[in-house]
Amino acid sequence: MHNQHTRWATARRRVRGFWLGTGPSHSASCLPFPRNATIAALISSSEANKVSYYEGLSLDGKRALVFGGTSGLGKAIALGYAQAGADVVAVSRRGEEVKKTAAQIRALGRQTLETTADVTSRSDIQRVLEVMVAQLGRIDILVNSAGVSKRIPSFEMADDDWNRILTTNLTGTWFTCQMVGRIMRDQGQGRILNIASLGGVVGNYEGTAYCASKGGVVLLTRCLAAEWAKYNITVNAIVPGVFETPLSSPIVNEPNRKAAILTRTPMRRFGTLEEIKGAAIFLASASASFVTGEILAVDGGFLAQGIGDKVVV
Repeated sequence: MHNQHTRWATARRRVRGFWLGTGPSHSASCLPFPRNATIAALISSSEANKVSYYEGLSLDGKRALVFGGTSGLGKAIALGYAQAGADVVAVSRRGEEVKKTAAQIRALGRQTLETTADVTSRSDIQRVLEVMVAQLGRIDILVNSAGVSKRIPSFEMADDDWNRILTTNLTGTWFTCQMVGRIMRDQGQGRILNIASLGGVVGNYEGTAYCASKGGVVLLTRCLAAEWAKYNITVNAIVPGVFETPLSSPIVNEPNRKAAILTRTPMRRFGTLEEIKGAAIFLASASASFVTGEILAVDGGFLAQGIGDKVVV
């Protein structure tokens, strides 16, 4: 009887954790199905000690290329793809970060390559593509996460700042989409995921160049999705809410700006890097085969809310 009681208690914890998470506010009574029947099924299963996942979300056998893949959201996505079964090449301008990220991908049992590139340079991109196709055979998934930002009052913005932000965030995304898209067309399939921004949907104070670049990414995504669907290439974008990353940290942690962000975010917190992985895996997977031109917000409810219930100070 003691062993049976222990097995039932363990199963309850597993079901509660799998369906609801482990936060203190979760209750097993909230399960959307008969609790005892589910626990009994888990106990009787020969795979009771394993968690089963929907195979449509697997990336086994896929090859992914992630520009901007060695820090912040891009790195989280690169590692998430490796955890989901893909071989992943994470690219950035910084050789040391490329090396570190490649080591983490290999530690997950996946293949990778170590190569740097600047997305504003077609010759850099072409070199990466040639090496990846030669050594890994194809490119199934492209992620565009390379980006720069700077908070500048519009009246004071220099042409150099405008050009640097637009060239990196928008033109660089166009270069990689076009060049990898040609490979995917010839392969007969592909998944492209662009990382947009809340600033591509709503305006950010003193973020004119950044918002213009990310708004361009949103419409670039939709245009390419419509044009390339006939080649079995899906093109989607994620609009991340506010995640604390090396790029965003200096801006989002300004006291007044942080309070303004949290006031607009119903969940009253920033996102964690782990929370970007699921959406990125879905959009790269077989489960998203009928999803294209989608702009998916992962934002804690930021875009859903108008007037909130209180001001966060």
